[in-house]
Amino acid sequence: MKLKIAKLPGDGIGPEVIEQAAKAVDAVCKKFSHEAEYTFGYVGACAIDRYGDAYPEETHNICMQSDAVLFGAVGDPKYDNDPTAKVRPEQGLLAIRKKLGLYANLRPVETFKSLAHKSPLKTELVDGADFMCIRELTGGMYFGEKGRKDDGNTAYDTCIYSRYEIERILKLSFEYAMRRRKHLTVVDKANVLESSRLWRQVAQEMEPSYPEVKVDYMFVDNAAMQLIRCPKFFDVIVTENTFGDILTDEASCISGSMGLLASASVGEHTSLFEPIHGSYPQAAGKNIANPVAAILSAAMMFEYAFGLMEEGAAIRKAVASSIDEGVVTEDLANGGKAYSTSEVGDWIAAHI
Repeated sequence: MKLKIAKLPGDGIGPEVIEQAAKAVDAVCKKFSHEAEYTFGYVGACAIDRYGDAYPEETHNICMQSDAVLFGAVGDPKYDNDPTAKVRPEQGLLAIRKKLGLYANLRPVETFKSLAHKSPLKTELVDGADFMCIRELTGGMYFGEKGRKDDGNTAYDTCIYSRYEIERILKLSFEYAMRRRKHLTVVDKANVLESSRLWRQVAQEMEPSYPEVKVDYMFVDNAAMQLIRCPKFFDVIVTENTFGDILTDEASCISGSMGLLASASVGEHTSLFEPIHGSYPQAAGKNIANPVAAILSAAMMFEYAFGLMEEGAAIRKAVASSIDEGVVTEDLANGGKAYSTSEVGDWIAAHI
């Protein structure tokens, strides 16, 4: 099978971790007789520096002509520290989501037994935790009307959702719950927000179509607490854009490192696969960043974009072995030997 992959490393540690993900992809292709064809594209700060646009049309065309997008990270301190900057790296990520119609971000949260002690939570709370966060990506405050008035002294951001946007993300969430343990938690703030009341109304209307799925509703503040108190309660969590951004980062800590968690963004056109961590500019170029999340993103790519489950499993098995055998970067070394980014990537590829 020929796999056409858009390779968008982006900024900071993005190029380093995506290089390791590509090693895993190439190893899988060699093992299972596939062919990976990569096309490079600029996104984020590096795209602004080159084109003046965080997501140039040339990059968009590459994505549209590919079967999947392997994405690194965007962000650079020179833009973070300049409040007057008119174009920002993060606009590239918002643009790619909008233009590719990526309406759903899937973030699986699972724990590795040998790393349970690395979690900030007690081992008995996290051991066996395994749930999927599904975040709506194209609506809410991030895309609603925004601006300033009163000579710039009053600012506003509008959270807006249509029934169509809510129905499509809920449909996907119900379907994922059916594939898993048939438990869906809808997270909102329906006691305060009108947009959340529409979310809850639509979810209740859809419930009868999925009689096997147990559905519960949880206010976002309570959900934030329950993720810490009892993460094993959850199976599939679905929520709107802003809440999802916050809750998925909180959930990432459960495993012990943000460097372990992958994600997929799926929608109307080409699906995108990326580690959940940011560009981590402090580590860029030092060969110390944890590449596991990017490598597991490649596993999700095989599974979700190409339907190649055995190939994805081969990557997951190699990652689990690397962790069990202590072939990890400094964030997981726990006083033992710390391997470099490229050494971990080489080990996992060789194991595959």
